[in-house]
Amino acid sequence: MLSRVASSVYWLSRYIERAENVARFIDVNYNLTLGESDSFGDQWAPLVYTTGDQIPYEERYGAPNRDNVLKFLLFDLENPNSINSCVSYARENARTIREIIPTVVWEQLNQFYFMVRSAAGSPTTLDQPQEFCERLRLASHMLVGVTEATMSHGEAWHFSRVGRLIERGDKTSRIVDVQYYILLPDARDVGSALDVVRWSALLRSASALAMYRRQYGKITPERVANFLILDTYFPRAMHFCLRKAQESLRSITGSHAGTFQNLAEQRMGLLCSTMDYTSVEDIIQQGLHQYIDGFQNQLNSVGEAIHEDFFIAHQTESQSQSQSQAQTANQNSQSQTS
Repeated sequence: MLSRVASSVYWLSRYIERAENVARFIDVNYNLTLGESDSFGDQWAPLVYTTGDQIPYEERYGAPNRDNVLKFLLFDLENPNSINSCVSYARENARTIREIIPTVVWEQLNQFYFMVRSAAGSPTTLDQPQEFCERLRLASHMLVGVTEATMSHGEAWHFSRVGRLIERGDKTSRIVDVQYYILLPDARDVGSALDVVRWSALLRSASALAMYRRQYGKITPERVANFLILDTYFPRAMHFCLRKAQESLRSITGSHAGTFQNLAEQRMGLLCSTMDYTSVEDIIQQGLHQYIDGFQNQLNSVGEAIHEDFFIAHQTESQSQSQSQAQTANQNSQSQTS
């Protein structure tokens, strides 16, 4: 497979997953604040931290508030991590590999793209963003489902899965880090009705509430952290994402468990092994923020190694620019949360 094709498939999946996660964050936060713009103003700032865009946001909009945060994260084309930008980047990557992806995938992505463009031109979207966020999540799920059902599970499919799962693991880590800090500011709130509502909102942001309830029942911060970080069965848990991404890397290179053929596999294997033998007690003792910060650094190093091992040979200028923007966003987020 050509490097440019592998790169486009990988980034196509990453951008779609990124757009879906931004929609998740906005929808849950909107419901948590009941749409208020002033009395819950501090609740909108964490969304900018979660995406790693605090500095460019402040340069353009100043202090966070509901309307500006929504505008920035939903439709601002100058923000490379806005939903509008991500879907546009995904469509451009897909356009360059029309001969690789099934026709139905291209058609579904086009519908996705025009749905976002239409919403960007409607003033009612910012007033009531829940419906748009729900439609976007469903469109993302439809695209992933169509890809799974119609694309041969060869190298291109595995690059697509690696991109999607690395992005998903990264965004789950960010929402856990930021929201864990925001949701547990006062020991007096622990165990209160408000505390349960907040942690339920965190689980809903990862579509994890039903599965968490089935496994644990009562909501506690430690169990929520354990479920979203270390669970190996829930599809949006960090550990699950990394394990499945490692499987796809092995399928691409043909290596066996316990071996590696390049730097990307080595770094991925080290990160997965660390998570295999980590407990939530170890994480809490170390400090959840410190653990997440280390995880994001290691995950970024995996992404850099994938770029160097598989994509760098035939990378086009446009791809280089979009990938650089994504990597810069990750680095900004780490420096801001450190």
